[in-house]
Amino acid sequence: MNEEEKMLSGELYNSSDKQLVEKLIKAKKLCNQYNQVYIEDIGRGNEIIKQLFSKTGNEFMIMPNFYCDYGFNIEIGEKFYSNHNLVILDANKVTFGNNVYIGPNCGFYTSGHPIDKELRKNKEFAKPITIGNDVWFGGNVCVMPGVTIGDNVVIGAGSVVTKDIPSNAVAVGNPCKVIRELS
Repeated sequence: MNEEEKMLSGELYNSSDKQLVEKLIKAKKLCNQYNQVYIEDIGRGNEIIKQLFSKTGNEFMIMPNFYCDYGFNIEIGEKFYSNHNLVILDANKVTFGNNVYIGPNCGFYTSGHPIDKELRKNKEFAKPITIGNDVWFGGNVCVMPGVTIGDNVVIGAGSVVTKDIPSNAVAVGNPCKVIRELS
């Protein structure tokens, strides 16, 4: 199994692998291009995002600046909107449903590192993140590796989401917890 296959299967892998670094550089260049596009040229910006992501809806907007690791592990549904400074560390799959709205300075991090100091020197792991439909994230939210968030969810500003959040919920805090249900 090569390092990319290990990465995508959630096993420990070497992120310094030559092929992974080449793919990372390609994505960073596209992010750089995207962040330089004039806001009036939405069509050009969307074309860059379509080159980066494995799947997009027809209607989406990602305000610059935007950063990701690989891009090919990201899928967004219809009517996706992100405010400024979205970061997606997509060493594993990150899937967003339809009608997802993301406040400024949010991060979705599939990558993690072993606690053991020797393993941590040259290995990491990545777990997928899945976001349902009709989800709203307040500003400065961090979603950690392996989290699934259901449909019709509001995540309050400043939350750190470390565990799954069920559908029809408002969740806030560090660590993020459900505080009430939505009908």
